[in-house]
Amino acid sequence: MPELPEVEVSRLGVSPHLIGNIIERIIVRERRMRWPIPEEVATAQGHKVIAVKRRAKYLLIETSVGTLVMHLGMSGKLRVIDANTPVIKHDHVDIVLDTGKCLRFNDPRRFGAVLWQAPNEALPLMQNLGPEPLTDAFDDKRLFTLSRNRKSPVKNFIMDNAIVVGVGNIYANEALFLAGIDPRRQAGNISAARYKALTARIKQVLAKAIEQGGTTLKDFAQTDGKPGYFAQHLNVYGRAGEPCEVCEKEIQSKVIGQRNTFFCTHCQR
Repeated sequence: MPELPEVEVSRLGVSPHLIGNIIERIIVRERRMRWPIPEEVATAQGHKVIAVKRRAKYLLIETSVGTLVMHLGMSGKLRVIDANTPVIKHDHVDIVLDTGKCLRFNDPRRFGAVLWQAPNEALPLMQNLGPEPLTDAFDDKRLFTLSRNRKSPVKNFIMDNAIVVGVGNIYANEALFLAGIDPRRQAGNISAARYKALTARIKQVLAKAIEQGGTTLKDFAQTDGKPGYFAQHLNVYGRAGEPCEVCEKEIQSKVIGQRNTFFCTHCQR
């Protein structure tokens, strides 16, 4: 599933092709996505894109009359291509621009979304989101304060979008490893000093992932349908049974909160 860095790289990749250009048409071939695509998305037709933003894992394409809200779901991909490029399987939505290009949304599993947000209105699914992790609004004091008396595993805690948005499974695993914190520990039993370290590591792994992803921006103008997200060096995620690169102990795996969790019992306490 695309996580926050992948969505941010998508935003960076498509923004130059959208901002300042007019949406001529929106072609919807399949409305049955995670939520039905509303007819109101057509409101954007004939209007200029004034900004492309991101909130959590949602991509926001803003016009003067409202905002197209997109989510990549589990398998969604965005491509900027010539509008007359032949459609392939699972090409569900085209946002056609006056430049002759279009933003094409392909989603085999249809867990993605294309929604409409009118001016001065907030979609319910975005109302209770926590702060962005790479902003000053997310700090160790927030984590420590909100963690008190919580008995849930710390990994679940930092993946809660009401606490902080966008810390998905890969990056939660990696940040906890770098902070030396066992993902199974109760959130309320972790000290302020260790939350300070964890906050710094969350910011570090997300920023590094976005930086690495910048090398793939050219792929958003390709027509092969395979923009491909970026390869990263991972310390623990997906490495169960392999030796830890720090201590050489075997990386362990456990399901926590219905997510595969990877950790080193020697390096993480």
